Amino acid sequence: MRTLLNTLFFLTFTFCGISQAGSILHMTLEGDYDGNYVEINSQLEAQRFYVIFEPNIGGSIANFKERWGEDYNRNGFTEIRSLVFCNPWYVNQVLNLDPEMAALCPLSLTLLQKGNQTEIMMLRPSAIKPESPAQKILLELEADLMKALKATGAVEVN
Repeated sequence: MRTLLNTLFFLTFTFCGISQAGSILHMTLEGDYDGNYVEINSQLEAQRFYVIFEPNIGGSIANFKERWGEDYNRNGFTEIRSLVFCNPWYVNQVLNLDPEMAALCPLSLTLLQKGNQTEIMMLRPSAIKPESPAQKILLELEADLMKALKATGAVEVN
């Protein structure tokens, strides 16, 4: 009986640990922003994720520097940008299984630079709607994104 309880506790802990991974993927990559951007973009394309737009969020909020005063960019990021990207095959597969998940398209990464480090943030596609009929393909998509990011040398923070 004790072995059964220990096994159940282990499985509960393990599965809770997986679900506790969080809905935000956070990775870091050493190096200057321009070099990191080129490497991230290159590795995304190697996995057939194509950057279609790159909003310069830092440039946009810089227009409010005087108005916001001490509230402006308290963390001192030198670059704040997003990479908006898409993989048409994954879009089609997700739409076939769960059209509601079209809300994921396009996907995005947010890049925050400070010093010699780029913070990479992304909402985990698999965490948006875990009961989705497209969950298997969302996990595959997430794994391909992780493969691309890890190929840059980025390491997961959480």
